[in-house]
Amino acid sequence: MTTAAMAVQAFFTKFGTSMASDHTSVVSMNIFVALLCACIIIGHLLEENRWTNESITALIIGLCTGVVILLTSGGKSSHILVFSEDLFFIYLLPPIIFNAGFQVKKKQFFRNFLTIMLFGAVGTLISFGIISFGAMHFFQKMDIGSLKIGDYLALGAIFSATDSVCTLQVLNQDETPLLYSLVFGEGVVNDATSVVLFNAIQSFDLSHINFSSGLQLIGNFLYLFIASTVLGVLAGLLSAYMIKKLYFGRLSSLPEELTPGILPIVRLQLMILMAYLSYMLSELFYLSAILTVFFCGIVMSHYTWHNVTESSRVTTKHAFATLSFVAEIFIFLYVGMDALDIEKWRIVSQSPGKSVGVSSILLGLILVGRAAFVFPLSFLSNLTKKSQFEKIELKQQVTIWWAGLMRGAVSMALAYNQFTRLGHTKLRGNAIMITSTITVVLFSTMVFGLMTKPLVRLLVPSSKHITSMLSLPSPAIYSQTIY
Repeated sequence: MTTAAMAVQAFFTKFGTSMASDHTSVVSMNIFVALLCACIIIGHLLEENRWTNESITALIIGLCTGVVILLTSGGKSSHILVFSEDLFFIYLLPPIIFNAGFQVKKKQFFRNFLTIMLFGAVGTLISFGIISFGAMHFFQKMDIGSLKIGDYLALGAIFSATDSVCTLQVLNQDETPLLYSLVFGEGVVNDATSVVLFNAIQSFDLSHINFSSGLQLIGNFLYLFIASTVLGVLAGLLSAYMIKKLYFGRLSSLPEELTPGILPIVRLQLMILMAYLSYMLSELFYLSAILTVFFCGIVMSHYTWHNVTESSRVTTKHAFATLSFVAEIFIFLYVGMDALDIEKWRIVSQSPGKSVGVSSILLGLILVGRAAFVFPLSFLSNLTKKSQFEKIELKQQVTIWWAGLMRGAVSMALAYNQFTRLGHTKLRGNAIMITSTITVVLFSTMVFGLMTKPLVRLLVPSSKHITSMLSLPSPAIYSQTIY
């Protein structure tokens, strides 16, 4: 065979392989989109009993799909898409967090801003310390692998990130505005603080730790927090100015029949792109993109919102809520499938007792770390309140404590970032950390999540008005105000 013939044969072989790979990707995406539709339909059908929510439904469907794929592939794989931290942080998380800021009740949020920051920032730091040093104390005695001090600190940041979706879907912000505002606000600030902590740990030299390096770490944390917030506010103000003063503002003076449907689309495009630009700029400057896009959403909803027509307001509200909802369901569906990743479980299969022990210790540290700041900080917050209605009662404190026990996609993504390379690991200690994170996320989301409704109903009795309100469909994690 001549060289030219061999080259042609190699080209067609490679082309055929590429075509087969593309077809496999198309099949995978078709299955995944069909599963997303199934999650939405089944979640809606289960909405009446309120024992489950869309997140738990997606998690269960993901687990069932993972089992089916695992059986059909002969135990080789349990998922149809490869996990990517970039997919989560760059594409899926921004619409969820932005919608949180865009839909937040600003009056309640800023009225309780100091308490929210106390729980979301200071409380997260307390929980971070307890989980980090508790993990270091217990895991060093268990011989689970070679974990460094940076890994223990990363565990503190990973398991400090909460997921309060179940509690938010049971609470009603009109009946319990203080409690809802605290749970909602703390959830967003907590996620941002956890990610800022995690990034600060990864970029910090932990080989020489002393008092000055500790101060430097705290200073770096405060810089990221403040700079990220300022960037988000500036991006929101810039979008409001552009829509009001530039070409789009002059276009709005024309009769509606001359610009049928153009203005709402143009404004929606600009708002989405400006919000995403703020997130990516924050990533570019190594800031906290979560905080940036959250405060960008708040500013846009306050200033940009009033510079658009009524039709544009309706369009943007539902567009942002839809993007947030689909992104959240996508995340939990994949988490359910990836929980059965055979590669990681095979590594820890020789010592299942240690994996269970690590998961139990982490759950215990989460419970203790949460209680260690909710009740003391609530006491301090009550000292500054003059009105009895503004004080946090004991039952409300227990509800806030419970709301932060669930762990979700942020914990999963940070764990993958710390303990895997491109979603894979061969190290026993790292595999135990990944499987333990999966176990904690599944257990806390499904068990604690299913117990949330009866517990909250016991602690915060609802009126008939609230019961009727709860029959309405509720959207994603941070989209409780859309309807």
